[in-house]
Amino acid sequence: MENTKKTSRQQVYTLLVQVGRKDGDGLPEGATGAALMIYASGVDEAEAVRETVAILKQADLAPLDVTGYGTREEREALGHEIAGDELELMQRALDENSVVVAQMTEFYHGEEALPADESTAH
Repeated sequence: MENTKKTSRQQVYTLLVQVGRKDGDGLPEGATGAALMIYASGVDEAEAVRETVAILKQADLAPLDVTGYGTREEREALGHEIAGDELELMQRALDENSVVVAQMTEFYHGEEALPADESTAH
């Protein structure tokens, strides 16, 4: 008989979150916003998004848009190569049932997030 824990339903989702400016957000002077690559745990992607947005708001960031790229398995099925350091951060998010910011790219002069690879966007 398989031993299942309550947390066994948790999965890690890859999210790209665009944030705008807000007083106290900690973004560099002159930046108009930023994109954050995030690994977030949740029983489904909707929960991962809700938790991520709530945490970013608590951190005085202003989330504008969230793009979900799915679980590790979903990304691999789309042909994404996932590096070892990325896997470590995903595992940390799962182990800690948390939201991990893997990368932040600031935007200046109204730049927008880099477009997703057209062949993998869904």
